[in-house]
Amino acid sequence: VTAQFAFQENEIKLLTAEIERLKNFGCLGVSPSLEGLRDENAKLKYRLNFLQKSLQEERSKSVKSMINVNSYLQEIFGAAIQAAYPDLENPPLVVTPSQQPKFGDYQCNSAMGISQILLKTREQKVIPREIAEKIAKNIPANDCIEKVEIAGPGFINVHLRKDFVSKQLSSLLINGVPPPAIGKRKKVVVDFSSPNIAKEMHVGHLRSTIIGESMCRLFEFAGCDVLRLNHLGDWGTQFGMLIAHLQDKFPDYLTVSPPIGDLQAFYKESKRRFDTEEEFKKRAYQCVVLLQSKNPDFIKAWNLICDVSRREFQKIYNCLDVTIIERGESFYHEMMKDIVKEFEDKGFVQVDDGRKVVFVPGFPVPLTIMKSDGGYTYDTSDLAALKHRLCEEKGDILIYVVDSGQSVHLQTVFAAGQMIGWYDPKVTRVAHAAFGVVLGEDKKKFKTRSGDSVRLIDLLEEGLKRAMDKLKDKERDKVLTPEELKAAQTSVAFGCIKYADLSHNRLNDYVFSFDKMLDDRGNTAAYLLYAFTRIRAIARLANIDEQMLRKAAREEVLVLDHEKEWKLGKCILRFPEILQKILEDLLLHTLCDYLYELATTFTEFYDSCYCVEKDRQTGQIVKVNMWRLLLCEATAIVMAKGFDILGIKPVQRM
Repeated sequence: VTAQFAFQENEIKLLTAEIERLKNFGCLGVSPSLEGLRDENAKLKYRLNFLQKSLQEERSKSVKSMINVNSYLQEIFGAAIQAAYPDLENPPLVVTPSQQPKFGDYQCNSAMGISQILLKTREQKVIPREIAEKIAKNIPANDCIEKVEIAGPGFINVHLRKDFVSKQLSSLLINGVPPPAIGKRKKVVVDFSSPNIAKEMHVGHLRSTIIGESMCRLFEFAGCDVLRLNHLGDWGTQFGMLIAHLQDKFPDYLTVSPPIGDLQAFYKESKRRFDTEEEFKKRAYQCVVLLQSKNPDFIKAWNLICDVSRREFQKIYNCLDVTIIERGESFYHEMMKDIVKEFEDKGFVQVDDGRKVVFVPGFPVPLTIMKSDGGYTYDTSDLAALKHRLCEEKGDILIYVVDSGQSVHLQTVFAAGQMIGWYDPKVTRVAHAAFGVVLGEDKKKFKTRSGDSVRLIDLLEEGLKRAMDKLKDKERDKVLTPEELKAAQTSVAFGCIKYADLSHNRLNDYVFSFDKMLDDRGNTAAYLLYAFTRIRAIARLANIDEQMLRKAAREEVLVLDHEKEWKLGKCILRFPEILQKILEDLLLHTLCDYLYELATTFTEFYDSCYCVEKDRQTGQIVKVNMWRLLLCEATAIVMAKGFDILGIKPVQRM
């Protein structure tokens, strides 16, 4: 960055001198055409303004942003490899945090890969250690590396400079947590939650809702324009039987709002009649036809049923602090005939036993885009949704947070979108963020004793009850006000449910256990929330307020002489690279693992380094080590942002 500043400043000086020369040229009336001079002058002024603005922005960024250390080291080693092997195309660039302190802070492990490339492409046998030494000699001047060491077969161990880490921590304290760098602002469409109308949300919807919300928060923090979509199951043949049953049970539904209390029971009653009463079944099919032809009475009945579901869904979204826009299957209904026509016009449609199907290369099962009776399918609505998100919403990144069981179907739909030319995967990212199922403690699908799916609202209410029991076991009801106790209850209950899900690799199944998630030891939200409130309390108990901390952040140098101070400082600094990794692989458990590591690293620091020193007899504060309080504050700032991304609300007292 320093070199870039120097280069740009030099270019600005040259351009300014050139503009002055041209001014003089014009005044002296020398032969070149005046228009030519004006054009050249205008171009130079434009270039000058651009450079000055660019330089100002870069300076501003360098002051306000905590650097992604891993990315910075990759730039440094990328330049070193380029200088050492200028003829090598796309050499491997591998920089990772060291697993053990004795191997430094980071490692560059590119030498082994370069050795293999030289052997394959040039038949040169060069031992990796020699390559590592050559790379090390070509490391450009920088402000972050203290020293490098060659270890083993060719690992380059990197030791960071303490003053570099200290400055980055000061930047964090002054300017807050910087968002990850993503280049130009992107439009991100996230499809998540997606329950079915007339059916209650159950534990199976928990993962999609929690994971999707957290992904939206991360991309929003990164500066993206995020569209959060709830692809509700709000259209289809099931509405025929629901409307027919509504007509029978509440014949005056058009004038008097029907008191449908238990929509789940209402659905089961209509399904039983559909399966056992032939006359009712025929009428249900007629209701579907009238609904799809937009008969006003049937549209009203459909809306009444949808509204009951919406109210129930919103209770859960309020509990989990989820924001989402409804855009169900019905939204795409009018687009489906155009989807069928587009595939027909491009010659992709085959007729199979009256059905219109599309075979996608590489996928054995075709997409059915029209049934033999002329009706549309989930395949048609999913294709319509994909096209709308790509071509109307102009999404740069599309993420479908849907269970693993839908993997083949979604990959087929995505491939069909590519095949017909809706998007280029090199330009637009379309990803299935798949997840496993929630298991009970018996390692089977999480069900009630009667074998039904666990209602999500029941699960959340049980969480609240258990969280309050836990707080009372710890006698928190004796030290907290009723308002503080209530805030702690909701923070722990919903925080623990979210964290238990997000802390597991989403690709795997996980066992749901209230006992484990409410345990205040180990990698749980209960432990992290308690650790956070404890960290926040340190400055408060030392009578140091926010204003004093802000002043100290600008004036104090963060001393990192103690090994635990140094370890904590480096751990805090890894936050930007953790977020960058998740933006790439969409695996949120990495953030949970990092927050747990940060909390345990902080505990090591706090146990070894006095932040506030007191008189042993009187308990009076005799000394405040402000740089250590600043390390506490930096830890809390990062934890708070991590919680925010995970959708967890910490409390000041717990």
